[in-house]
Parts: sequence; C-alpha cells; structure tokens
Amino acid sequence: MGQPSRNSFTPDCLPVLIGSMPSRDHRKASESVFLHTPEIPVWVQLPVHHQEGMIVQFMPGFPGLTTQDEKWFIQSDGADFSDALLQFYEEYMAVTEERIPIDDSRFALTRDVAPGFYIFMEEIPAATIHPRALKGQITGPITFSTAVKDHHDRAIFYDDQIRDVAIKLLAMKARWQARQLSRFGFPVILFLDEPALAGFGSSEFISITGESVTAALNEVIDAIHAEGGYAGIHVCANTDWNVIMNTHVDIINFDAYGYFDRFILYPDALKSFWDRDGMIAWGIVPTDNPDAMSRETPQSLTALLKAQMIQIEQLGISRVTILARSFITPSCGLGALTADQADHVLELTQNVSRMIRNTTAC
Repeated sequence: MGQPSRNSFTPDCLPVLIGSMPSRDHRKASESVFLHTPEIPVWVQLPVHHQEGMIVQFMPGFPGLTTQDEKWFIQSDGADFSDALLQFYEEYMAVTEERIPIDDSRFALTRDVAPGFYIFMEEIPAATIHPRALKGQITGPITFSTAVKDHHDRAIFYDDQIRDVAIKLLAMKARWQARQLSRFGFPVILFLDEPALAGFGSSEFISITGESVTAALNEVIDAIHAEGGYAGIHVCANTDWNVIMNTHVDIINFDAYGYFDRFILYPDALKSFWDRDGMIAWGIVPTDNPDAMSRETPQSLTALLKAQMIQIEQLGISRVTILARSFITPSCGLGALTADQADHVLELTQNVSRMIRNTTAC
C-alpha cells in the first residue's frame, strides 16, 4: 500500500493513550478508552494478565521458544533449532510474497494473548463518536531483544541471527495489526513501545550502536508503512533523541512532563523531524509520580505544555504546524497504576487536550 500521505491525517492536539491499563476486565477497560479518547481509541493491554506482559505478549511464533519454571527463553542450541529457523524464514517469505495469508500465519495475534485487540475490533463499529484514527502498539525491537534471553541467559540482541528473527517477528506482527485495523477505513497508528531506549548509551548497553538501533527500528517502521500506517516510537524517559529522530518514524512520544529539557537539546534533529512532517505526542500528564499526579491540574499542565510549545516555535516551527501535528498523552502506560490513579490520568489527559484545543488555533 505504501507510505501514507502526509496530508491525510493531523492529530490536532487530540488525546491518545499508550495502551496499558490496570483493569482485569478488557471490556470495561476498552469502554474507558472510548469514553476518554474517542477520537483516537486504542486497544488495551492488561499486564495484570501474565500473557499480556509487554514481552510475553509478542513472543509466540519465535523459533526455539521454551518455557521452563515459568521462565521464557530461546533454546538456540537444540537439535531442532536449525529446522525451526528455516521454517520461520520460509513462512516469513511466504507471507511477505503473499503466497499465504498473514491471518493464517504465526504473525497474527491470537485472542488468548491479545483479547483486548479483538474486543477493540468488535467495538469500533459501535463507537458513538466517529474516530479520526485507530491506534495499536507493539513492543519495540530494542526493548524486546534486550529483554528476551537465550539458554545461556544472554540477551538475544547480541546474536545477529536471533536478533534478525526478533525484528522480523515484530515487524510482521505490527503489519498484521495495521492490516486488521485498516479495514475500518480510518488512519492507523502503531506505536513501538521502547522503554529500553532510556538505557541507550549507558554502560548497560555500551556495545549497542546507533546504527544497529536505527536499522532495527526502521525495519519495523517500514513494515507499518507498507500497510499505509503511521509509525510512532514511545520512550518514557530520556534517550539519544538524535537517533530516534533520524529513523523513518512519523510520531515521537516522549515524557514531556519530566524530560522536555533533555528533548529540546537536539534542536537540529528536531527541526529536521518537523520539516519532514513529523508529529509529536506530548506525554504531558505524569504517571510515575503520585504526588505530581495528584498536584497537577488541567490548567497547570496546559500552561506547562504551552510554554514548551513556545520553545519549539522558537526553533522556527510555526505555531499552526505545532498544534496541528501534536497529540496529548500520558507520559507512559497506566498498567502499573491503581484504578483511581488511572482514572485521574485519563481525565487529566482528556481535559488538557480539550483546554489546549479550546484556547489555541488547534
């Protein structure tokens, strides 16, 4: 289908969520999404259910996947691993070349690991407010491949062959999501959730190069683009934003509440990102500090956001452009919060979006 037209969608400061919620009930959580973010709803992940953890949820289909003592890992030295690898690549090529339907492949998310996705698909036609876009998400390749270990308890990122499998597995699962969501005729947005990129450049990831990060991200992003979707990257702390802004990504979601002062340190890359029609998802509503969550109001967060947008405007980006190409989000997912905290964050996000749109030219 090719990369989406840059004239077909603008977020216009609408609210959107990262994806995770603290509820045990998928339908109730989905109803909350449609209530607070109806213009850009998202399917929910409920990490209280083990199979919906951000790593485990996307592991099915990985060759050599083994469970032992409730621990998941890749058994890459077994007698059958070479055959499993060959089968993986054969299936990957068959789906890519459309010789077999992606729905019938290992790359389709199943209802047992992603019930929130299927409930979301059921509820979209009944939405009382016409969506402007639909959002999904997948764990990003850096977070996934540094978290998944082999039988030696070594991150699979450091094995070139197995890392390639991980990237292709995620790329095709993202492509499947985008294809499913596109059936409704709305623009499709998929975020790559990349919390591990907060450690990029630290001693923990000292051997991971910017080139390898870019290549991994772009392969998944390009798969989303191949289905006509918009690709976003969510990082909930600081990172090397120059690397992120120089990928093929369309949307950058960052913790504007806690890390705007670091984000603005990359003016040239940021200007280039805006110039190629990039969009920013402002994580202006705090989620990791209970005191901040209870202290801040829609008015205080809107004032903070406006002050930050002025600094972006000073880079030579017009205010109209900034407002048109901005989303309003929480700083991270809500899965680790209490139900009351999550409800409060949802209300703050919705109200900040409403205030910024009512008081500006959005």
